[in-house]
Amino acid sequence: MSTKIPLIRCFCYGITISSIIWLILIYIFLSDVGKDAPSGLPGVKYAPGRVKMIPRHRGGARPPLGVGGGVEEEDKRWRVNNLVMQDGGGNDLNAMRFNPKVLNPKNALYKKQGKPMREKQRLKADAQGDWGEDELGMVRTDEERSIRDGGYRQHAFNELISQRIGFHRNVTDTRNPLCKYQVYSEELPTVSIVICFYNEAWSTLLRTVYSVLDRTPRRLIHELILVDDFSELTHLKKELDQYMSKNFNGLVHVIHNGQREGLIRARTIGARYATGDVLMFLDSHCEVNEQWLEPLLERIKADSHTVVCPIIDIINHDTFAYTASPLVKGGFNWGMHFKWDTIRSRQLVGKEDYVKPIESPTMAGGLFAMNREYFHKLGDYDEGMDIWGGENLEISFRIWQCGGKLEIVPCSRVGHVFRKRRPYGSPNRQDTTTKNAVRVAEVWMDEYKEHFYQVQPKAKNIDYGDISSRVALREELKCKSFKWYLDTVYPEMRTPNDTKGRTGGVVEGGGGMQRMQRKAPQTSLRKGKLKHSLTGLCLVPKAELVKGTELILGDCDRLGDTNTMTWYQTSVEELKLGDAICMDMSESNSASLPQLRKCDGMGGSQRWRIKDKNIYHPVSGQCLSIKQFGSIQMAQLDICSSDPMQEWEYLIHR
Repeated sequence: MSTKIPLIRCFCYGITISSIIWLILIYIFLSDVGKDAPSGLPGVKYAPGRVKMIPRHRGGARPPLGVGGGVEEEDKRWRVNNLVMQDGGGNDLNAMRFNPKVLNPKNALYKKQGKPMREKQRLKADAQGDWGEDELGMVRTDEERSIRDGGYRQHAFNELISQRIGFHRNVTDTRNPLCKYQVYSEELPTVSIVICFYNEAWSTLLRTVYSVLDRTPRRLIHELILVDDFSELTHLKKELDQYMSKNFNGLVHVIHNGQREGLIRARTIGARYATGDVLMFLDSHCEVNEQWLEPLLERIKADSHTVVCPIIDIINHDTFAYTASPLVKGGFNWGMHFKWDTIRSRQLVGKEDYVKPIESPTMAGGLFAMNREYFHKLGDYDEGMDIWGGENLEISFRIWQCGGKLEIVPCSRVGHVFRKRRPYGSPNRQDTTTKNAVRVAEVWMDEYKEHFYQVQPKAKNIDYGDISSRVALREELKCKSFKWYLDTVYPEMRTPNDTKGRTGGVVEGGGGMQRMQRKAPQTSLRKGKLKHSLTGLCLVPKAELVKGTELILGDCDRLGDTNTMTWYQTSVEELKLGDAICMDMSESNSASLPQLRKCDGMGGSQRWRIKDKNIYHPVSGQCLSIKQFGSIQMAQLDICSSDPMQEWEYLIHR
């Protein structure tokens, strides 16, 4: 009896100790879940001192706000009381918000932070509804129409949508899935991000800044430098200074040029002000993607003479939709225009090849990173160049010919608003792009400059200024010949008279990158007459079926050419008459009348969405209506409403 009691007591002790050990292990496991939770699935703070942990799973990226609906439900799922806990963060970090105190570089929590805090943009209630993403661009008042039209005239993009998006938004992670498994050094160089602008919209400029802060580890950001190139817009003066001082506590610096210097010299001014290890140049209408900076810095850390560029994704200037760009590299033609070239198939054999850095003969020029000391050693920019154009080819040739290397890094992606036109020119109306191109040819292209003059004969008569300092720089750096560059770096380039084996490519400019995206042939989904419900008349051309013709109402039963009455709806939501004429609308003047234009297959201003009884034009944010002009009833756009003048029937031909 006496021997059984100690045995039972030992058994009970063993059970108790085992239970304690299991409780400790479970606690450690749950703590690890919180630390290792992926960025898209943070823990959510419910009350001070208590954190509910979310189990790990591959939930995928969150959809962009305003796309696909369900914004309120999605918001509840990802956030409670507008607080977000970041990867590896404790309760202190969990309670932090994106505010000036947190941004103070002296703040201990700021230094500890593994990833940036991200305030998620909630769409306004009036930016949601049955129209889905199109609702973002819908014009509801004359004031909104003025904002929209003024934005196109001033900035060449839809400022109404840009304002509605706000300063923070989620964008689709467009990286190759393998990029998520890349491991980068913990000891990367710091970066000074230089953003130059002239008359930039407030919304796009601030969204560029916030996207960098939202998606970049704080330890990597040495500073952001905004260079105002003598802008005329008042909000870019004192108001901008006060905003940056109030919200960023010295992290963002603003430089105001005393005269118009142009983008090229403005970048040099920003670079000379910078003190970070690396210079990162961005345009003022960008949005960086997930883990965009680390892949660039990793390459520069490995070799300080390597200059790197991200893949430039497309932000549509009409809708601000963010879409992925294909994997391409930079080139040029003998007219000295930058263009995009496709990657040779032999470079992309295995899956891993799609995430490896790609050597590029040239860069687009707006977005790239470079060791700061190397940038200055290599000669900064050519300050004899004016405003914009040609500087990207000049620095590309200089990098390669003078011992460096230029790469595009597929795991780094940055969105850029591609516009159809440049909304500003040079102060004295000089053709700066040609002048700059001549300076490039004379300094770097040796005997091959004659091919440029063959394509651009008028360039021979342009005064390109003094180039002696740049010629001396080339000699000092002991740079290679342009023949070496063509033979070694760009062997697919051919002279104007030798087209054998010449690769294609798309010249950059408004929409250049968009055209690199291979579009499927546009197919007609259905065809029929567009009948105006109130009058019983159909939409027809006012005159012949040619470009520039306006649209009126006519008899639906009249005899004649069916091409003038049969509207084809294509897969990109064009409304097409005949083989290649589409209904189009002015970008910058939503009060103008719809006209017929050559179909471009890009959607954009030729996109018309037929919904119920309305025909909605997403780019203008208005609906197709009718207005009486004397005895003629003309098609026009108007603010969408329940007005019977906006009601249509699509009489589909079977």
